[in-house]
Amino acid sequence: MPAILERKSYPMEITFLDFISELSIYTPLIFTTLLTLGVILVNGWTDAPNAISTCVSTRAMQPGSAIFMAAVFNLFGVVAMTMVNQKVAETIYNMVDFQGNVNDALVALCAALTAIVLWATAAWAFGIPTSESHALIAGLSGAAIALQGGFSGINGSEWIKVLYGLVLSTALGFVMGFLAVKLVELLFRNMNLHKSSRFFGKAQIISAAGMAFMHGAQDGQKFIGIFLLGMFLAKGQTQNAEVVIPVWLMILCAAVMGLGTSIGGYRIIKSVGMDMVKLKKYQGFSADLAGGICLFLSTASGIPVSTTHTKTTAIMGVGAAKNIKNVNLGIVREMVLTWVLTFPCCGLVGYLMAKLFIWIF
Repeated sequence: MPAILERKSYPMEITFLDFISELSIYTPLIFTTLLTLGVILVNGWTDAPNAISTCVSTRAMQPGSAIFMAAVFNLFGVVAMTMVNQKVAETIYNMVDFQGNVNDALVALCAALTAIVLWATAAWAFGIPTSESHALIAGLSGAAIALQGGFSGINGSEWIKVLYGLVLSTALGFVMGFLAVKLVELLFRNMNLHKSSRFFGKAQIISAAGMAFMHGAQDGQKFIGIFLLGMFLAKGQTQNAEVVIPVWLMILCAAVMGLGTSIGGYRIIKSVGMDMVKLKKYQGFSADLAGGICLFLSTASGIPVSTTHTKTTAIMGVGAAKNIKNVNLGIVREMVLTWVLTFPCCGLVGYLMAKLFIWIF
């Protein structure tokens, strides 16, 4: 059965043919669709590659094969997790309320999406992985504040989940990475070096597939929530509907994300998997295992977290378990600075773009 985003009204199911016909009726829907797909594409550039960065850096897989695998398992993750548990999509869908004039609300949403694309593309140009989760949340919040002239459009109870996720994706990612590699070293301490390299080379393919699956489960739901929000506003409707999440939308989001990874993912793979820490195959497996567990726990709890933060801090934990000197602190500083600036900068850009768009349109 398709998953449902709960709102206080009647259930509404949108077929693919309905969506195509509505594109010709509602011109604004074309713009919101293109902008949302643009954000998903950029996520494929900057966020999705983290899932496969370690298996490429340890040469367990070739980049082309890893990117294809990531696209497939991203799709599986989006479909499977949304069918079972759509809490993350609900959190994003309910994060802000663009109250009042529907046209202004639509303009504010488009402004927020534009801000996210600009921020993420700039970071990608420098090879720095950004959190599209946090950029998405900050951009939406900034636009909502601009539209309402205050914080009345911000749902505080949903925002608390974001703060929980920020702690979960950084502290827990690092600790889990540290503990996972220590456990692996303990369990396989007597294994022959050659055999262990072969074993973990194969195991890492499985763990990377798991990471890609969980990335789709976590990030795919966020973009589904935004896609549906834009769809309603473009048709002049409010968010007060109970929505059935269609399978075609899950497939579309996963496909565009995979396309983004294939176009520009290698730059991020190099920064995270090669430049930050030099990993062996068992260490790459440990990082994938730790990151996948963290993402599963957060997704099941409905907490939107950053795949970028989770995976990179897990890699840092793995590197620190051997020696903190194994971690390239220069790369870490660049990443952390970008993470810290994402909320205020993306929120400000979302706010300014919303003011500009409302004034123009």
